[in-house]
This record gives sequence, structure tokens and C-alpha cells, in this order.
Amino acid sequence: MTETVDRQVSFIYEPIEADLERVVQNLRDLAAQSGQLRDDALLEHAVLSGGKKLRPAITLLASRFHPHQGDAVVVMATAVELLHIATLIHDDTVDRASLRRGRATVSSHWGQDVAVMLGDYVFAISATFVCDTENVRVIRRFSETIMELARGQLTERFSVHDWKQTIQDYNERIYNKTASLFCTAAGSGAVLSGAPEPQCESLRNYGYNLGMAFQIMDDVLDFQGTEHELGKPVGNDLLQGTLTLPALLFARRYPDDAVLRRLREGSRDAADLKSMVDQVRSSPAMDETLAVMRRYQDAARTSLNVLPAGRARESLAALTDYVIDRRT
Repeated sequence: MTETVDRQVSFIYEPIEADLERVVQNLRDLAAQSGQLRDDALLEHAVLSGGKKLRPAITLLASRFHPHQGDAVVVMATAVELLHIATLIHDDTVDRASLRRGRATVSSHWGQDVAVMLGDYVFAISATFVCDTENVRVIRRFSETIMELARGQLTERFSVHDWKQTIQDYNERIYNKTASLFCTAAGSGAVLSGAPEPQCESLRNYGYNLGMAFQIMDDVLDFQGTEHELGKPVGNDLLQGTLTLPALLFARRYPDDAVLRRLREGSRDAADLKSMVDQVRSSPAMDETLAVMRRYQDAARTSLNVLPAGRARESLAALTDYVIDRRT
């Protein structure tokens, strides 16, 4: 499976390798400024943390359907990646996570106060990059995305252990916390390339549906992955009180379950939470969740049909398969 995913990633990135390297070089240049923070390792640790660079890749691929000068798109792709990095720093701090991609998180290494301030700093850097595109439409959408990301984190925090929330509540939350940035990544690449509006709309729809599928697959992996793959306990979201689609579908299917009843009545007992993780993991709710994810995956792929055939479209289509095949 790992070899299959590696081949997928290589195929997806092949048409944008040079521009993606320019994005990475922008991050290296930022890392070289770590000394301005009085700690040579801090910014470097945050912005050169690895990862697939999936969101900037989407921005670059989305720009390939219309002839254009590529500089603004590369700048925007850098802004998208920095925004993603900033959210990860804050997420890890709120979640008290000790590791990210096998490395110590900023909060575990430097402390939560430094992590919060660094996250804010990287948010600000991302804004300076997007301003350099000089495109008001893109700048406004980027600002809206920051609000949506924050809204998603706030609603997730305030819905902890809330079994009254609905699947619609969940959909709105994962749009804000995940799919909004995918949508912006794709839409901004199209806008900055000067693509006609139907193409821009198609790529925004692609980003929305891909982002929703991506987050739902994350929620599936939280139950079906291994602790080694996840870097955290299986079912960690539910153990921490975050209710994702598998748990909500289980609750809808088995409303009279004894453990569920205790959790709805306010139980925070570790044994009850662990029992619920095991029940959800082995229930039909997992297949139901995968079916929902595949509908978003299919919608993302279908949205590409109005775009010109070519290598960029093939890569974006391959991304919809990568969503399913990845294990992290």
C-alpha cells in the first residue's frame, strides 16, 4: 500500500515539481530568518517540518488550465502552505500533542506560550505573502478562510462531548476546519491564472469536495488506523470528546445503546469512552462513513469534467484516489 501511495504522489506532483520546489525554497528562505526570533531553530522547525505539501500542490495544479505568468501563483501556494502550518501549530497546542509527523511539536519542545505566539507569527507571514499577489479577490478569500479555520476550531472546542450535535453540525465544522482551505487553494490558483469563471467555480467545487472527503477519511483512519500510523491512540478524537462522523452515525443507528446512553447523560468515564471507540470501530457506521466519503470523492472527480483534458486534470483526478489510499 505504501508503494502505491508513493507512486500516486509522484504522479500527482510530476507536472508541478519545479514550481513546488520554488515554494519549498520560499520556506527555506523564511527558515533562514529564525535568528530574528532569538532562536535559530524555532521557525526552521515549524516551516521545514516535511509533509506532502498537498494544499500548495492543489494551488499550482489549479493554475495550469489557463496560460499565465507563474510568479503570483507560487507566492499564493506559499501563503496556503504557511496558513496550513500555522493552523497545525495551534491545533497541536490546543490538543496538547507531543508529536507531529514523528517530530516534537512546537508546544512540547518550546512550551504552549511560544507555540501560540509562533502560530500567530506564521499566520501573519502567510498574510504578507497573499498580499504580494496584489489580487483583492484572492486576498479577501484568504481572509475569509482564516475566519473559517478559527470558527471550525472554536465550534469543535465548544462541541466536545456534545452528543446532541447533528451531522449537519459536523459537516459545517469540517468545512470550516479543513475543506475551506482546500477550496481556497484550488480557487485561488484558478483566479490568479486568469481562468474564466466557469473554470474557477469548477475548481472551487473540486477543492470543497476533496477537502470534505479528506477530513472524513481522517476521521475513518482515527478508528481504523494503527497507533503506529496515527502517532496517537486509536479513536483518540472520541477519547478526547470530539465526535466525528463514525460516532454520529453509530449514535443514529443505535440510539438505545447502553454505553451511548451513559455518555449522553454526561459520563466521561474512560472505560465508557474506550468501549464506545471499540463499538464504533466494529459497527456498520464505518462502512456508512466510507460511503459518505466516496460521494464527496466522486463529486470532486465529476467537477473536473468541465476542465480541459491534460496532465493537470489527470493529477487532480489522481488526488481523489490518494484521499482513499493514504494511511496518514
